[in-house]
Amino acid sequence: LRLCLGGWGSLVNPTGVAACPRSGRLAVAHDGKKRIHVFGPSGFCLQRFGERGDAGNDIKYPLDVTVTPGGHVVVSDGGDRAVKAFDFEGRGVLAVREGFCLPWGLDATPEGEVILTDSGAGALYRLAADWERGQLQKCQVIWSQLVSPRGVAVSQTSGAIVVIEHLTAQGPNNGSTRVKVFTAEMELVGQVDTFGLNLIFPSKIYTTAVAFDREGRVVVTDVCSQAVICLGKPEEFPIFNPLVSHGLSYPVGLTYMANNSLVVLDSGDHSLKIYSST
Repeated sequence: LRLCLGGWGSLVNPTGVAACPRSGRLAVAHDGKKRIHVFGPSGFCLQRFGERGDAGNDIKYPLDVTVTPGGHVVVSDGGDRAVKAFDFEGRGVLAVREGFCLPWGLDATPEGEVILTDSGAGALYRLAADWERGQLQKCQVIWSQLVSPRGVAVSQTSGAIVVIEHLTAQGPNNGSTRVKVFTAEMELVGQVDTFGLNLIFPSKIYTTAVAFDREGRVVVTDVCSQAVICLGKPEEFPIFNPLVSHGLSYPVGLTYMANNSLVVLDSGDHSLKIYSST
């Protein structure tokens, strides 16, 4: 079963998607007039906010989005080198500028903290905040010396963290990617790169987005084969199980909804595609 939301008119070069754990709403970051769109479970656009500009609630260039368990929308603004949090009405509650170079991927933990990649600094951050009051409590580097880290995901069951590194900058033809998995305590438990996957699987994999499913398996997008692939749990890493192998053109975002439906953000046709798990 597939449901398609968005499309050319409403989404422009989308970069990130996240599901609200409680309400089933989906937040999408894109390059339109208002940078964040919030869709209801039925596909109706409930809210648009974050105009391009220099004011507090503005977003210059959103690279990713996540939603905290309390329902705050957190956006990485690469154009402003900041992480910005909003309530679901689109009111800005907090902007974090802690000397980031290029804040890119982010994902919320079950406790409401946010894990962030800084692609320019090669670092992984943990942010803790009182989102209601707009107060930053902690911003610490939890891993450094990564190579252009972008996509990141946190397991809602184990707290494990997975990061995608982009190893060269010449694009999918020459570039390669590496997937690194850490425990909740930040021990590196597995990694695999394009070359390593090529030894096991027939096709070259260039991954742009990552998520954990409900069982704690690592799921990635592959723009070379226009697919979504499950790489298995960290301890069995990597297996190869294609989940979606047709109907995608350039998948750049992934998230799971509370009902375990898989949401794929497709930058090729500017849409959200939702797949039921049955």
